[in-house]
This record gives sequence, C-alpha cells and structure tokens, in this order.
Amino acid sequence: MQAMAKVFIGIGSNLGDRESHCGSAINLLIESGISVLKRSAMIETKPWGVTDQPVFLNMVIEIETGLKPHELLTLLKKTEHAVGRTETVRWGPRVIDLDILFYEDAVLKTPDLEIPHPRISEREFVLRPLAEIAPDIVHPVLKKSIRELLRAFPQSKKPKSQAPNNK
Repeated sequence: MQAMAKVFIGIGSNLGDRESHCGSAINLLIESGISVLKRSAMIETKPWGVTDQPVFLNMVIEIETGLKPHELLTLLKKTEHAVGRTETVRWGPRVIDLDILFYEDAVLKTPDLEIPHPRISEREFVLRPLAEIAPDIVHPVLKKSIRELLRAFPQSKKPKSQAPNNK
C-alpha cells in the first residue's frame, strides 16, 4: 500500500467564472482519487507579476494523496487543461492555476518542479488562505510558520494605532 502524503495546493483564477473554475478543478481532483481535507475561503486579490490583468480569486486546499510529487504535478496540469487553461505569458491571465505549495516537508528542486513553491513568502494571496487552514505548518526551508511568514509580509502589518489596547 502506498503511503499517503498531505499536500497543500494553491488555486487561482482570473478569467471567466472564476469561482466555478476553482470548484471544477477541485471536483476533478476528487474524481481522480484525491482526498480534500480542508479548503480555505476564496479571496479576491490583485494580480502579481503582470499587473495589467483582471483580479484573481485565490484559495488553498489541503489534500491527501498517494501520488508522488511529479505524478501529482502531471495530474494538476491535466486538471488545468480540462478546466480550460491554455498557455499564456508567465504570470499572465489564466482560467485556472494549480500549484503545489507544500508536499509534506519535502524539499525538491528539478527543472519542472520546486517544492516548497519558491515564492510562497512573497505572495500574500498564498499566505492568507494558507494561514486560514494551516497557520502552524513550518516552511521546511525558511523554518518559519505560515503565521510568521504572513505576519512578516509588509501589507499584512497593521499600524500600531489599530492594535487593541490591552491595558
């Protein structure tokens, strides 16, 4: 029997019926034998990288799978294609985007796959939904929890005047 791995997948869409595209991707993963353990809320976020494009809906799911990292990547690419993704410019608009954020505590770097996802700490649109469902998981390279990474994110810091008065 193959060992099951807990994996976090980032999901984003900024073309067409964004909510439906995210839901369709999750349903296709379930139909492929993936167990979805947790889902974050969907959040609307500004584009990252290429900023002149529609806003995104982003979310994170925690899954359990017997697939190895590259097998999971293949399934995610097939799922993106089935939902309607076509190749565009890097960080450009897309019907659906599925990214492996964490695969257990694996650290992997190959030409087509890097785990953990290399830009997690730079992307509030990943950190916020990830913190909602798994605030205490520790980034295996940065050695900080998701909560700590989000707290350190510049836009997440609140001015001191907004902090509660605990006197």
